Amino acid sequence: MLMTDERAGAMRVIHALGITVDAVRRDPVLLILLAGFAAVQFLHPATAAELFTRVDWRTVLTLTGLLVLTKAIELSSFLDWLAQRLLRAFRNERRLALLMVVFAAGLSTVLTNDVALFAVVPLALSLSRIAPIRIERLIIFLALAVNAGSSLTPLGNPQNLFLWQQSGMGFGAFVVLMAPLSLALMAVLLAITWCAFAPRALHFHQQGPSHDVRWPLFALSLVLFAGFVALADHGLGPWACALAVVPLLAVRRDAVLRIDWLLLLIFVMMFIVLRGVAGLPALRTVLAHIDLDAGQTAYWAAAGLSQIVSNVPSAILLADYSRKWPALAYGVSVGGFGLAVGSLANLIALRMAKSARIWWRFHWASIPFFVLALGLGHALQGAR
Repeated sequence: MLMTDERAGAMRVIHALGITVDAVRRDPVLLILLAGFAAVQFLHPATAAELFTRVDWRTVLTLTGLLVLTKAIELSSFLDWLAQRLLRAFRNERRLALLMVVFAAGLSTVLTNDVALFAVVPLALSLSRIAPIRIERLIIFLALAVNAGSSLTPLGNPQNLFLWQQSGMGFGAFVVLMAPLSLALMAVLLAITWCAFAPRALHFHQQGPSHDVRWPLFALSLVLFAGFVALADHGLGPWACALAVVPLLAVRRDAVLRIDWLLLLIFVMMFIVLRGVAGLPALRTVLAHIDLDAGQTAYWAAAGLSQIVSNVPSAILLADYSRKWPALAYGVSVGGFGLAVGSLANLIALRMAKSARIWWRFHWASIPFFVLALGLGHALQGAR
């Protein structure tokens, strides 16, 4: 009887978090990952302990904290308040899109691409609630922007941080190395953004909340966010998560319970599946027979492999076979475009959009941009 009650209680918690069989069935990314997991396990079986160690739990806990803080800021209604003021200042869709793209890219150079998305995508969603903005298109461009902007600095994304530490370069030297590619990518992106968004006037289709911002909740969220970033920046992901979750559980429990728990499950599965693919003996045998000490070869391998196992695992895997840090850094930066799996930031942005259509529309923009980025990276890498 006790076990039955415990199981029933656990099921109630799972259902309250939105993790249901029906929700899983409707999530194509999770279904693909589950199929990939079955295939990798068939090819190269791993024990439960080995599967557990594949997951970067520090990243998962950091993502949990970001989801909680973002939900708290959303519940404070501050983003709706800010969105109204932005629309009053930028009543032109093109100018607003350019502002958001530049802001996202700039933020990603210092706060990493995923943190930048957690700031700009909820704001974009707030804008769409009060004005007829093409929100799916804007979110796609924000995903491209954080991938382009984050390529500039070691702090911009996990693969840059890893390669910077492996290379022994100074911070400034790494920025100088990546500046030509990052600036070229941003120039192309801004030109495409200019063409993709018309200079049409934007009008409020609803006023939204104007006097009910919950300023105490917003202020608490900002304080917690500052502490969270400081702890996460020093590699203290679990403590950063606790700092975000514990106070909000006490004062605003729904900020914790209403986050996207399926996104966390997707990230866990991505670590398990993608690192499983990266560790397949067949793949390692192929890499061992490729001359990755040639710069252009390393570049193309990094960009191509990122389309299969994402750019962070690609950087970690290829660093075992090559010391061509500039080529690897350029390759994994370019590899963040193309397929959504190329960068975990893509999955975060598309997931936050809560639209099934956006997954297909993203690739209509991202794959051509990937082709352009490949050419730019190849030319700049060859000129070094």
